[in-house]
Amino acid sequence: ANGDRTTAVAGIPAGDGRPIDQSSPVIRVDHQSCILCDRCIRACDDVQVNGVIGRTGKGYATRIGFDLDDPMGVSTCVSCGECEKVCPTGALSLVQLVDHLTTPAARPRSELKQVDSVCPYCGVGCAITYHVDEDQNRVLYADGRTSPVNEERLCVKGRYGYDYAHHPQRLTVPLIRREDSYPKGPLSPEVGESDQKKRRRPGGLVDYEHVLPYFREATWEEALELAGRRLREIKEEHGSSALAGFGSAKCSNEEAYLFQKLIRAGFGTNNIDHCTRLCHASSVAALLEGIGSGAVTNVFGDVGNAEVALITGSNATANHPVAATFMKQAAREGKTKIIVVEPRRIDMADHADMFVQIRSGTDVAFYNAVMHVLIEEDLVDHEFIRTRTRDFEDLKALVGKYDPEMASEICGIPADDIRRVARLFGEAKTAMVFWGMGISQSVHGTDNSRCLIALMMMTGNVGKPGTGLHPLRGQNNVQGASDAGLIPIVYPDYQSVQDPEVRSKFEVAWGVELDPNPGLTVVEIMGQALSGDIKGMYMMGENPFLSDPNVNKVRKALANLDFLVVQDIFLTETAEFADVILPATTHMEKVGTYTNTDRRVQVGRKALHPPGSAREDWKIVSELATAFGYPMRYDSPSDVFDEMTSLAPSYSGLTHDNLGLTGKLWPCPDLATDGIQVLFGDSFPTPDGLGRFVPAEFSPAAEPPDDEYPFILNTGRLLEHWHTGTMTRRSRALHAIAPDARVEIHPDDLAVLGTQDGDRVHVVSRRGSITLTAQSANNLLPGSVFIPFHFREAAANVLTYDALDPYGKIPGFKFCAVRVEAAD
Repeated sequence: ANGDRTTAVAGIPAGDGRPIDQSSPVIRVDHQSCILCDRCIRACDDVQVNGVIGRTGKGYATRIGFDLDDPMGVSTCVSCGECEKVCPTGALSLVQLVDHLTTPAARPRSELKQVDSVCPYCGVGCAITYHVDEDQNRVLYADGRTSPVNEERLCVKGRYGYDYAHHPQRLTVPLIRREDSYPKGPLSPEVGESDQKKRRRPGGLVDYEHVLPYFREATWEEALELAGRRLREIKEEHGSSALAGFGSAKCSNEEAYLFQKLIRAGFGTNNIDHCTRLCHASSVAALLEGIGSGAVTNVFGDVGNAEVALITGSNATANHPVAATFMKQAAREGKTKIIVVEPRRIDMADHADMFVQIRSGTDVAFYNAVMHVLIEEDLVDHEFIRTRTRDFEDLKALVGKYDPEMASEICGIPADDIRRVARLFGEAKTAMVFWGMGISQSVHGTDNSRCLIALMMMTGNVGKPGTGLHPLRGQNNVQGASDAGLIPIVYPDYQSVQDPEVRSKFEVAWGVELDPNPGLTVVEIMGQALSGDIKGMYMMGENPFLSDPNVNKVRKALANLDFLVVQDIFLTETAEFADVILPATTHMEKVGTYTNTDRRVQVGRKALHPPGSAREDWKIVSELATAFGYPMRYDSPSDVFDEMTSLAPSYSGLTHDNLGLTGKLWPCPDLATDGIQVLFGDSFPTPDGLGRFVPAEFSPAAEPPDDEYPFILNTGRLLEHWHTGTMTRRSRALHAIAPDARVEIHPDDLAVLGTQDGDRVHVVSRRGSITLTAQSANNLLPGSVFIPFHFREAAANVLTYDALDPYGKIPGFKFCAVRVEAAD
């Protein structure tokens, strides 16, 4: 994609007209301006720990080089921008990302307004400073700033992925579906038509020119009145259980709190959920069951105090790239031995002391066998087990069946590798575990997490520095949205809706009687929308058309709703089914708090004015609640935050004013400190104060491969994109780096299929098919394929299976059976 911008630089000494390397979409390399200070090399090697930049040539011809003297844009550079940030001469300089047709040449940072905020992408929650041209109402630059979270570092999304806020496709006025646009269905030809040959174009973003004629512009008053009235009529005619809401982990804590308050106190139902159901719901279920808390026990920066760090089911360098730099630094400096357990060989494996490539879906067997060895070789912490836990004998009896030889057959690895992992872990004085969607996004996700919890308690690795359980949270505010109550079984701060005393507290606070029954989860809600039991929905910042499994089923469910309100910043695929569309704001256009994976609560500050008549989400929710008949009136987000913290003990004492520039960890009993980094040093927040061992039996995948569908499909993210691509595919730099979808396939499988790298292929499951480009990938095991789920024109979730984990109610995005065919 970058080849036409690549200029050869080899062999031309400085001062002899060496051409500029413009192969990267984000950084321009001018070798003639380079003074060989090596700051870029140190930034790449020591800070980001990528090892891409070095010196090449000798004597007068010496220059900086990328990989094996490749142009920057075709090297393994991840475009984090750390090198450009430290370059003192402009040899490495920023390629301006703003639209040159509407924006004059960028001004220097010194002439711009600086606004301290929080990155809107992953759960790391990097502290960020936006440099704003107030005359143009545009962000021109983004820099990392000093914070315990990121220590001034950013990844490619944080540093260059802000320009989506200025995209011309932003929604700016409320929209109401035209009367002649019923019955409802997908409006974009390439989304609505399942027959590949009938598609009008290959895909990309929603076709506004095709979709907008089905809607008309409206005033806020008209749109809110219609939305409130129709949702109220559904409640009056069919009851509260006919309504549901999807909140968003992209919105602030305040907005999540108000949204769930409206659904519970206004709509009268606990049918409220958000994307945690699609990422770490199984982890939270296991953590609440095992230790009484669904949050991390230690911050990720504590990895440098761990003798061993187990990273499993997490492609951290792509999904949590700044957190990954701390892991890589700890390994590079010899502080921490890293064990990576994954079905794909990920970049972190290059920094690991041990990489174990197990078969997909065999995590329970693997970790049961590791625990078998720990017990057999007496590498457990007897005192911790005796004083801090219960039910160990039940676990011991089960894992006794999982000797390494048995697990070896299931997992496809040598038995001695299992013993090595157990010994590395068991002999360490301190150990941490980090896990991601590879563990949780499974019909066995809760069992997977139970194994990791048991492993840590068995070895006494909870409650002290350098230890702990850390499920790396996906979205920038999925921790905060969960804390704020966007979960169908708990109120804010994980207080059960079935507890009469808890429910009474919220009834007094909110002034209404509340539903005592647990609500439905994301996939269950879509199922009841399809059956007709749920008739009205309110969605804030969610795009289930692409994010949910088995999207052909989701499409039918959305079309079957009597009334749908969608609140978003762009016209999404889901909005094509809406009756009312409400234009919202990006995080850069409002004030609010966000809680990262470490439990750090930070303030996002307003840098821009909203476009057109778009409004802040907290205001829209309040106004829609009032139109519905449950009045909400707040003067500011800080008022909402104060109400939330009065009902959420973990957030007690926190205010917008005392969070400062770097935020605070919850809980924070002493506001003069940063908050508690290490939780549960003395006891767990369970009824008896003890952690509970919960045995997990291995069971095969819900949909194993067979002769008709012989491949295992794994889905996930790319470094450059985020979820359904609504934001990142509208970022010039991010789209330029990763413009299209590809399916990774082992080269041996490509050969058998009679295809090669770059060929178009069909990937087919029992639920649908997509067509995309094949990419040869040695990092996979033969018989498995990997597809990112960001691309609507090759939507991976057309293929995925909507079977659920019985405890966390999470679908299995990481395992379903497919076949691959050469495209005609």
